Amino acid sequence: MQSVESGQQQAAGAQRPPRLVEELPVPQTGLPPLTDREFRAFQHFIYAQVGIRLSDAKRALLMGRLGRRLRELQLSSFGSYLERAQEDAVEQVQLFDLISTNETHFFREPKHFDFLEHELLPHWRAQGATPGGSRRVRVWSAGCSTGEEPYSLGMLLRHALPAEEGWDVDILATDLSSRVLARARAALWPVEKSRDIPQHLLKAFMLKGTASQEGLMKAGPLLRSLVRFERLNLNEQPLRVRGPFDLVFCRNVLIYFDAASKARVIEQLLDRLAPGGHFFLGHAESLNGVTQRVRPVRPTVYTAVPAPQR
Repeated sequence: MQSVESGQQQAAGAQRPPRLVEELPVPQTGLPPLTDREFRAFQHFIYAQVGIRLSDAKRALLMGRLGRRLRELQLSSFGSYLERAQEDAVEQVQLFDLISTNETHFFREPKHFDFLEHELLPHWRAQGATPGGSRRVRVWSAGCSTGEEPYSLGMLLRHALPAEEGWDVDILATDLSSRVLARARAALWPVEKSRDIPQHLLKAFMLKGTASQEGLMKAGPLLRSLVRFERLNLNEQPLRVRGPFDLVFCRNVLIYFDAASKARVIEQLLDRLAPGGHFFLGHAESLNGVTQRVRPVRPTVYTAVPAPQR
C-alpha cells in the first residue's frame, strides 16, 4: 500500500414453534416453495430475535436470499432451514447475515458531517473539552455496515481534534451482521469509493493498493487504531454496551423496526448518550412522538435534554 494522492485521475431466547415440515428428498432443480406457514414462522422468529418485522412484501426477498443456503446444506424446505437456525446459534448468525441490507458509502448524508466539522467540533476545541469536561471523545456507530461511517467519523474527528492538543478519539462500531463486520475490519475498498472522501482527509488517512491490491484502497494504521468493531443485536435487553458516548450515530437502521421495537431501541441508545451529547438519525427518520429525552438542533440531529431536577 502507498499513500493515496489527492488527484484521482487514475440468538437465542425465542420459544421454538412446532415442527414445520417432514424431511423430503432434496429437489434436483430449483427451490422448494416458501409456504405461508413457513413465512409466518420466519417472521415470528426474526422479530423475536432481532426486532425486525418482515412485511409480506419481503417474501420473495427472503426466498431469494436463503435459497443458496438451502442448497449448501442440502435441505429440502425453508421450514427445515428455519429449524436448523433455531437449534444452531452459528446458523442464526448466518441467517441474520443473509437478510441484512448493507448500503453505505463514505460521508453519507453530508449535512451531518458539515455540522460536526463547522459547528460542533470547533466549539469543543474552543472550549477545550466536550460538554462532559473531557478531551476523550467517545463515539458509537450503531449499524456500521462495512465501516464507511465510523471511518468517516474517525477521519473527521482526528483531523479536527489533534492528538497533539491532548484529544483522544474512541469509536465503537457495531452491526448485527458478522459478514459486514469482517469487511469493515479489513478496511479495504474499491478505490472508486475514494471519490466520496475530501481530498485532505483522503491523503492523510488512506493508502492506495499496489501490485496484487491494485485498484483498492485501505484505511491507514492511524485511522484503523481509532475504531473497534463488535457484533451487536440492538434488540438485546439490556444492550451490552457501556456509555456514555458524546456522539451516537444510528442512521438508516430504525426504518427496519416496528414502532414498539423502535421505541425500545431508542431508549437503550439514549441511556448511553452523555449529557450534552448528540444523537444522529438518517434523513428519512424522526424521533417525533417517540421520546422527549432529546431536542432537535438540526434536522435529524438531536441533543440530550437535561434530566429534571428532583
